[in-house]
This record gives sequence, structure tokens and C-alpha cells, in this order.
Amino acid sequence: MQLILEIAFTHIAGRGRQTLVAIIGVAVGVGFSIAMAALMEGGQDDFVEQLVNTMPHVEVTDEERSARRQPAEAIFAVTEISGLRPREDRRGIINPTAALAWLGGWVPGRFAPSLNAQGVVRFSGREVGAAIVGIDPQSERGVSPIVGEFVAGDFAALTAGGNNIVIGDTMAERLGAELGDTVTAVSSQGLTRNFRIVGLFHTGTTARDEGEAYVLLKNAQILAERPNAVNKIRIKLDDPNQAPAVARRVEAELGYKAEAWQEANEALLEALVVRNVIMYTVVAAIMLVAGFGIFNIISTITHEKARDIAIMKSLGFAEGDMRRLFLLEGVVIGLGGSAFGWALGFGLVYALSLVRFELAATGQEMTRLPIAWSLLHYLIASGFALASAAVAGYLPARRAARQNPVDIIRGAT
Repeated sequence: MQLILEIAFTHIAGRGRQTLVAIIGVAVGVGFSIAMAALMEGGQDDFVEQLVNTMPHVEVTDEERSARRQPAEAIFAVTEISGLRPREDRRGIINPTAALAWLGGWVPGRFAPSLNAQGVVRFSGREVGAAIVGIDPQSERGVSPIVGEFVAGDFAALTAGGNNIVIGDTMAERLGAELGDTVTAVSSQGLTRNFRIVGLFHTGTTARDEGEAYVLLKNAQILAERPNAVNKIRIKLDDPNQAPAVARRVEAELGYKAEAWQEANEALLEALVVRNVIMYTVVAAIMLVAGFGIFNIISTITHEKARDIAIMKSLGFAEGDMRRLFLLEGVVIGLGGSAFGWALGFGLVYALSLVRFELAATGQEMTRLPIAWSLLHYLIASGFALASAAVAGYLPARRAARQNPVDIIRGAT
């Protein structure tokens, strides 16, 4: 085997320029594949992280996942009822105190009750449609994405009591209101109540910054004419991946619809899977192109070394030795390209991690490209490279092994 290794390195070194070009081709393919994978997975991880952080991991509402079974369906097997419109139940989640106590006994995370009511916020002749969310400030701190996103005022001002409200800065801009101004909230039942703006938040999510207003839970219940009602419980888990299991248990026990964040964003998560498939398909295509360079080198060496092959086979080298020889040459080029590709890929990923750009939303906030540093990217790129090199080296190796040494020495084709 050592002799075959020495011959392989001699063949590769004999065509130094072409070998170097093939190695560079593989290295560029590996390097750019690593950089592309790091950038795309980093963007995906950042997107999922923002998605998880800006919404509850499990959301329990006062709805039922399917319509209640009617008494007639239980008595008559042939009964089928369709188009039934359920009666509106303004009580919300029945006995929310007991439900919250039960959740507190086992849920590995935090949760907060709320009452969401649709209405309008008015100020100085202007009005904006909004979701008026009644909350308990103490429990809301553990689940709300707005707590640390204030540009004026503070979330803690809600705990002081009274008719206070916090709204998004985009809503305030549309209303022409500022911190300390008094706005009027109008519920869908026509009730009105004045609130003083004690905080402005900016989350970067237009729907939230423009369409949500937060008040004390009691104030929302009065405004919506739903005393002691709670129609939503939001849960933040220590491990977001446990959300589906927690949602199933909550729904089975309470009977209300409990939706995990994975279920709520199923289409987006499926799109990310498709994007990953496309990404690794492109990586495979890049490596395949690099493999053609290796195939060209090994084919040329096989043609030029035909007499050497004849002499080696006449000296007792078997066909298997010939296949291993030229296959080894292809793999060596692949290994060399992978090694240089790792260095190139690391440099490209490091350079991308230093890229800074200015967010147009604020004009001041600076951020970096989301990059995922993972050894798996290097291993996958090298795996594709070595597989391409092995395939590119196998075909010429098989042809070399089948050559008849007598025909070669006689000059036959």
C-alpha cells in the first residue's frame, strides 16, 4: 500500500499546475459552501429566535378546537349537523383562577392571563383601530415582548394603578399623541374611557407597534363589559421545544384550544425546511462542478501513464491495485481542496460576521449579519467534496484497471 501511495503522489506532483487548479476549484467550492450554509442557517436561527421571543410559546384562548357534540348526535347515529353557529360566550375562560393555579403546579415556565378586546383609540380628532389588551403587570413581565422595548416611559408605570395605558410608538405617531397625553379608548360595545399614556414601546413588529394598547386587566374588563373575564392565557416555557406537549396537555385538561408556536407558524417552518433542501442541493451542485476538474486530471494522468500501467500490471500489480491507485489520487486532491476550503470558509464566515449595517427603521441602531458557527457545515461541505472526488476518480480508475498490458506495450488502442 505504501508503494501505491508513493506512485499516486508522484503522478499528482508530475502535473503540478493542473493539480493546483483542481485543488483550488475544490477549495473554492468548499469555502463558499461553508459561508453560504453559515449565513443561511444563521439567518434562519435568528428568525426563529425572534419568532419565539415575540410570541407566547403556548397560547390558550376561550375557543374550542371543534364544535361541541350536539345531544341529537349522541342519541341518533345517522344524525349529521352542519353550519351550526355557536352562541357567543362572553364569560371567557371559565374559572380562570383554578386554571391558573393548575398551570402553576406543573408548567415549566411563566404564564399570564389577559383580556383582549377590539376597539378604537382616539386623540385630537384622530382614531386608530386597536386591540386593547388588559393585563396583570406582575405576571405580564414574564411573557410579554414589550417589557424591555420602551422608547419613552416605562412598563412599570402600569403597576401604579389608575387609568394608564402603554401604546406603540407607531400608534402614537398616527394619533399625534405623546407621552403624558390623554387618549380615549372605545370598546366594540360603545363604552368609552380616558387613559393617560405612560409608555411608548417599539418592538419592530408593525402589527404590534401600530395596533396594540395595554391597560390594567380590570380596566379592560370594565371597558368591554366583561367583569372578571379572561379570554387568553399566554405561556412562556423554559424550553420552547416542549410547547407541543404542553399545549396537548393543557387542551386535554381545560378543554380550550391551546396552540403551540410551532402550530401557529407551521407554514413558515415548512418553508425553512424547503430552503435548507435548496441550500444543500446548491452545495452538492458546486461540489459536482469541482468534481469535473478532478475527473479531468485523473483521466489525463490515466491516458499519459498507460505504459506505466502496463509495466506495473506485468510486474504483478492486480486490477484492484490500479483502481485503488487512481481512486486514491482523486481522493487526495479532494482532501487537499477540503483542507484549503476549510481555511477559506473560516475566513469568509469571519469576514461576514464583521459586516455591520444600519437599520432603516431607526436610523441609529447597528447590527451584524446573523452567522451560525457550526462544525457540521465544514463536515458536510467536505463530505460532498470527497464524494465528488471519489466518483471523479473511480471512472478513470476502472478504465485503467481494465487495460490489457500486452495491447498497450504493442501500441494497440
